[in-house]
Amino acid sequence: MSNVAEPMKVEREDLNPATVKLTVTCTPEQVTSGFSRAVKALGKKIRVPGFRPGAAPAKMVEGLINPEDLYRTAAEETVKIAYNGLLKSQSLEPVAQPSVEISKFEREPAECIFFVTVPLPAVVELVEYKGLSIHRPAIEVTDEEIETQIEDMRRRGGKRQEIKDRGIEPGDVAVVNLRPEGDQADGRNFMVIAGQTFGQLDEAIAGMGSEAIKSVELTFPDNFQDKDWANTTKSCTVTVRSVNNVILPDEDEFAQSLSLENKEQLREAIKTAITRAKENMGQEMVNEQLLDILRTQSTVHVSDTTWTSVADRRLSELAQELAQKGQSLDDLAKKNNMTLEEFVTAQRKEAKLHVERAVIIEKIFKTEGMKISEADVNRHALQIAEENHFTL
Repeated sequence: MSNVAEPMKVEREDLNPATVKLTVTCTPEQVTSGFSRAVKALGKKIRVPGFRPGAAPAKMVEGLINPEDLYRTAAEETVKIAYNGLLKSQSLEPVAQPSVEISKFEREPAECIFFVTVPLPAVVELVEYKGLSIHRPAIEVTDEEIETQIEDMRRRGGKRQEIKDRGIEPGDVAVVNLRPEGDQADGRNFMVIAGQTFGQLDEAIAGMGSEAIKSVELTFPDNFQDKDWANTTKSCTVTVRSVNNVILPDEDEFAQSLSLENKEQLREAIKTAITRAKENMGQEMVNEQLLDILRTQSTVHVSDTTWTSVADRRLSELAQELAQKGQSLDDLAKKNNMTLEEFVTAQRKEAKLHVERAVIIEKIFKTEGMKISEADVNRHALQIAEENHFTL
């Protein structure tokens, strides 16, 4: 009879080019060693009369350890023992901390099975991006928009300002993504003036903050800007990409600061401010188009653990914010006409979208030899478009 111990078993599953899942079955010796290490580690915190700390017999110390603490620590130690050298044997170099899930852990008979999901570097094969044709939205300012700004914003600043501390209010400029139910693409982005779109959409986005998501049924009017959606009814996921407003001081103060003598001159100044805001938002829409095209036409694989951790962090932050108000994620989902499962799914989809966009931007900047910071992503994305002569 052979006395050679059975080796640890490892089953590998490549979930995608950037994610590998390993199913590991430990040897009995590894489990036994895990318990020994756990007793030794936990025993350092236990004082046994007549023995120096850490010098008491293991059997005596073990009897004083909480069984739950013992099994939890032993499981952790067993995984550490098995994990040592595992990545090297599989030729894996994770870009972040792998995710571990213990499926089975028993002392008698000694058995441990766990799953480890390993995040690998993103795989990005970009479509040729030089010369891409991108539509820049027309910049028009109506008399109604000017009067709305005079009425709603005359006591505020004199520039375009991103809004993060409140929801959308009438007169705000927002980039809104509409994705019809069943649409596998990323939906369509629209630059809108809150209160000046159409009734159902104005009502839907009212109070929504940047990155907020909700589900709503929309009947698009005959004059809707995307003709193939005009006069149709769609159940849509509405996502607010960004919210901005045009900040203006008191009419007289604003006019005087610009050496203006009358309201007509003030109207022209407001028109200029609105035009500038729309141009900035138009640039953001160009960025959205560019990233949408690159994402849909390129090959992009990111680790599942990366985008799920982003989504989980966002959901955790939302839950904490809501808890301070005595509310829950379920309350927020219901408010937005979604089940909790639908809301979580939408957040995960959005997280994956942003992670994939981030690695695309990183790839382009490395290719072009450019430096990037998180705060400059939008500006640099537009710079890429301009430097490479995209058709706008």
